[in-house]
Formats: sequence, structure tokens, C-alpha cells
Amino acid sequence: MSNKEKYLKFCEESSVNIFVQPWWLDAVVGSENWDVILNEKGGKILGALPYSFNKTKSGLIINEGNLTQKSGVYINYPNNQKYTSKLSFERKTISYLIEELEKKDIKSYSQNFDYSFTNWLPFYWRGYNQTTRYTYVIEDTSDFNKVYNEIDSSTKNVIRKAEKMVQVKKGISIEELYKINKMTFERKNMEIPYSVDLLIKIDKLCNDRNCRESLYAVDENNNVHAVIYVLWDKESMYYLLGGINPDYKNSNATSLLLLEAIKLAGSMGLKFDFEGSMNKEIEKFFSTFGGAQKQYFTITKDFKFDLKKSLITFVLGAPKLKKILKRIIR
Repeated sequence: MSNKEKYLKFCEESSVNIFVQPWWLDAVVGSENWDVILNEKGGKILGALPYSFNKTKSGLIINEGNLTQKSGVYINYPNNQKYTSKLSFERKTISYLIEELEKKDIKSYSQNFDYSFTNWLPFYWRGYNQTTRYTYVIEDTSDFNKVYNEIDSSTKNVIRKAEKMVQVKKGISIEELYKINKMTFERKNMEIPYSVDLLIKIDKLCNDRNCRESLYAVDENNNVHAVIYVLWDKESMYYLLGGINPDYKNSNATSLLLLEAIKLAGSMGLKFDFEGSMNKEIEKFFSTFGGAQKQYFTITKDFKFDLKKSLITFVLGAPKLKKILKRIIR
């Protein structure tokens, strides 16, 4: 079996998040633009590093695909480990994955890791850099009254106001959702970084697996004020994207939509992950829903330009130049 085949089987049997599922990676970057490194022992996968990439003449650019919130290392911990044993297991597993990764011809590396990944020291020892980012997670959504009581009073007021103006419905078309999502980027003079075709593809795959929902707020005149799109895996529901019609931004309907999404997560026994933002205003907004602040890592590395290797590669097939180059290098 290839690594991808082994990883597919592993994902079917494990709680691997939706953004590193093989079908998701196939959708957002194409089957030829992602791969996975495995650390195995006795036929058991101890750790996995799925990654997407773009091929360039100077090497692979490893980064996240469109609409992919996180990837990075997944560790399959043995049961009943002592803490010291866990740390040792992490070091060995992560170090092996990094060593195998660096056998590739890499130009640059950048991945967002899940907040459950807390030990980036093996990356630090290999010269990688790390930026700490934040998200908010409501870990227990089962008791809605408890969840609601944790919401900031100002956000509750906004939700009550929205309830008087709009009604929440499910199942808006992807084309309409994309149109309103695009308005949010246009209001900020930004170009939307993904196509409606990609969103349609993702929606079909998620619909086939019953792991997505679109929510929208509409008034009595059938005007759509705001939309959100959520998806989920075995453990969490994620706020993937949303949009506000600027003509109706004062209704603050997004707050009501998020509350309904949290209710949906509760009915399914899932955590709710806002998939945070480093934007000051967005962070402030998400924090008012009472979720726990979670740190997660963006780990990066720019690989140094190897002049000797590059020159040798350039003159391969040119014997005279190759001889001259060898004299210079000596």
C-alpha cells in the first residue's frame, strides 16, 4: 500500500480533523498536489504529516490549500502513557516526520497546526519559526442554557434585536452564499481568494458525507441579511466562512446565525470552533460568545538557497561546464 492508501484507511478509523481528510485535500488542491509522511512501527501509524504543495522550479512550496484552516502533524498516542513517556514519544515521532519531510526538495514551508498540538520544540531545533495564533472554542455545547449564560450581555442584546428583524433558515444555495460572502471582501477592498466552483465542489462532498450546513438570515421581504457556512468532523463543528449584505449590516444577523450554529453543534454533541482571527475586531467579536481561548501554531521555514546544488543541477548534461564548475568548487 502507498502512504496515501495507508493514510486513507487510518483516517477512516481515527478522529482526524476534516481539513486533513484525503477527500478534502483532493477537493481543495487536487490529488497530485498533496502527500503524507507516515511514521510507522509494526504496521501501526504512530504519526502523520499530511501537507499540500505547489511545485516550482526551485522546489516545493508547502502551505495550506484554500479554505483549509489547519493541517500539520497528527500524533497517534499509545494508551495510558506517563507524561514523561508522552514527551519522549512526541520528540521521536515529530523528529522522524521532520527528517523525512526535509528529504524532499523544499523551497518554503508553512502550516497551521491544530490547537491540540502543543510541542513544537522538534521544529525549533531544526531551525523552524513559529507564530502563536488564537481561536475560540466552546468545548461543551450540550447545555444550551449554560452556553447562552456565558455570552457577553452586549452580544445577547444584539441577538435579541436581530430576532425581531430576521428569521434563520437553512439551505441557501451556494451561489447566493458565495455572492454575499464576496460582498464582505469587496467592502474591505479585497479580492475573494477562492472561486464559487471550489465552494460548490466542497459543498457537494460535504453534503455526501452529511457534514455541512448553510444558515442564512432573511427578513419578511425575503432580503438576505447575512450567511454562514459550517462543517464538522467527529469532534468539532467549524465556522468556515460567512458574509454580510452591507445594505443590512445594522441588523447584526451574524450573531444570531452563530448562536443557531452553536445550538446545532449541541444537538450533535460537538465542540464549536470559531476558527479564530488575528484581526482585532473579529477576535473581539468571537470572544463575546464565551468560548475558551486556544493557542495554535503557524510553523514556517524558508530553506536556504544551495548555490552548489543549484549550479550542478543547471550544468548537468554540459560536460565542459561541469568540469569547470567542479574546479571552482574545489
